[in-house]
Amino acid sequence: MKRIMICGGGGQLGQKLIGAARAFPDDDLRIFSYNRSTLDITKPADLRAALDEAKPDVCFNAAAYTAVDRAEAEAAKCRAVNVDGAARLASACYGRNIGFVHFSTDYVYDDGYNRPLREGDRTLGTSVYARTKLEGENAVMKEHPDAYIIRTSWVYAEYGHNFVRTMLRLGKERESLGIVSDQIGSPTYAADLAAAAIKLAESKAEPGVYNFSNSGVASWYDLAHAVFEISGTDCHLNPIRTEQYPTPAKRPSYSVLDTTKIAEITGPPRNWREALKECLVKLETL
Repeated sequence: MKRIMICGGGGQLGQKLIGAARAFPDDDLRIFSYNRSTLDITKPADLRAALDEAKPDVCFNAAAYTAVDRAEAEAAKCRAVNVDGAARLASACYGRNIGFVHFSTDYVYDDGYNRPLREGDRTLGTSVYARTKLEGENAVMKEHPDAYIIRTSWVYAEYGHNFVRTMLRLGKERESLGIVSDQIGSPTYAADLAAAAIKLAESKAEPGVYNFSNSGVASWYDLAHAVFEISGTDCHLNPIRTEQYPTPAKRPSYSVLDTTKIAEITGPPRNWREALKECLVKLETL
């Protein structure tokens, strides 16, 4: 792997992919990163130009429509990126013999399990976002049978729009907050996800679907409590139920991911609290 291409390089995961690639033990590795202003994956001409420039060995697709609630009113825009754009990019990479890593979400799983979710478990999109990500997965594998798809959950980083940064902001603005306590999952630090993706691409492991998140289990309330505890934020938290905080799009009630499959290749992920501490320390220096 001498040349890599990152789509969605301006987002939190894209920026962490750049960092993980720079840490890769190969001084000759070249990184070509494209954000929304330099590459629209829904436009074939843009894709051809970027691939002609980068000539990558591997392409990482972190470009996605991720505004979960807004997607309910913008289904066409969501599908254009998450399905059509992903498929077009995968097809172009396959035609040029370029490796492909695509990122997906815990939202694609059927919300009927009470144990960590495995890659072969039932899928069922219950929102526009979830359906388009699931359709995008299927389209990617159809167009690029050798692709890797990484499903992840509750992603955050020092930058971008995410739950951790929102909690820090609201914790400074308000005396108390009501946070949902009956949605259970595993927070994922984008830096750890990016490092695992780079390792998976380099491993030449079997193509297909892989789960990745940091280890451990939390509710949104638990995550907010840890953010305030570690950062020393003085804000009272009240646990509330999902029905007390209605949203346009349905969220999974349980989406803890079983990461056994990817851990055999990239090593076991660290606990989410340890990863969160690292992120918050970095946030203090920004």
